[in-house]
Amino acid sequence: MKTANARLDAPREPRWRAVAPSRESTTLVQDARAGLFARPRSLPPKYFYDAAGSQLFDRICDTPEYYLTRAEAGLLARHGRDIIDRTRPVHILELGSGVSRKTRHLLDACSVLGCQPQYRPFDVCEEMLIEAGTALQQEYDWLQVDALVGDYLAGLDNLPAAHGPALVAFLGSTIGNFEEPVAAGFLREVRTLLGSDAWLLLGADRVKAPEVLHAAYNDAEGLTARFNLNVLDVLNRELGADFDSGAFHHYAHYNPVSTQMEMYLVADRGQRVHFVGLGETLELVEGEAIRTEVSRKFTRTALEALLEDAGFRVERHYETQDAGFSLVLAKPV
Repeated sequence: MKTANARLDAPREPRWRAVAPSRESTTLVQDARAGLFARPRSLPPKYFYDAAGSQLFDRICDTPEYYLTRAEAGLLARHGRDIIDRTRPVHILELGSGVSRKTRHLLDACSVLGCQPQYRPFDVCEEMLIEAGTALQQEYDWLQVDALVGDYLAGLDNLPAAHGPALVAFLGSTIGNFEEPVAAGFLREVRTLLGSDAWLLLGADRVKAPEVLHAAYNDAEGLTARFNLNVLDVLNRELGADFDSGAFHHYAHYNPVSTQMEMYLVADRGQRVHFVGLGETLELVEGEAIRTEVSRKFTRTALEALLEDAGFRVERHYETQDAGFSLVLAKPV
């Protein structure tokens, strides 16, 4: 529910500031050298999200097979008031906010409960943050958006100080894209950021039937395949490579041993790929795969243990009726 008298005048632009990395973050050049020129071949998923990739992912979220966005949005809509009532934040900090699509459920709850926190979306794209923040300030006339431009994976030490109760949101099951040691380390870093009056809201996908997972990452419209193949266009543009995306196919499967979806680009024929920006040539044989993403799925026990090991106490665990998706509200110990 939005306020009844949303502004009709010229839109207010949100405030924004750049957040410098607190540690060195790997570059595309470094990741390509380390991942593509070693076996098994891999590339981090962060390079999916150029303009074309971001648009494709937004469309993927609306496909009938991709349940994750609907499941999390449903939980936020159903439990948003309880979350805001329990936390009463002065600030909402969202890590990897994107276009703040689902955050509106929390802001709706704020409007109903008369809670008026500042919203601090943190992401890498200044243009996207300003556009999304301007729209939010039009929809919620009480809202001040203070956008933070930077890479949260490059450290959180340089975040501007915020005083008073805070709610840190990490949604979208992004925690599943981290290997287990990285996920644990990241949550411990978030823990050091939070005071005793702060809260963490974490979204995570759950273990479920492999056929449901397979469909979600192999949609009938082929959008996930295009999204995956688009990273080859990123490499061509940024590193002067000459990948032929028509010589690869998208492959995604569920690994029950590691309880994770794994996404690959598979070479349909042997080929030589030249990288002007690296001064290197990549030799691929027919059937060779490049892993582009993992998406870990959690049992309830494993998810709560991950948080507890990182120094959090689980206060509320909201889950869908089929126990297929979780929102966990936790406090630092």
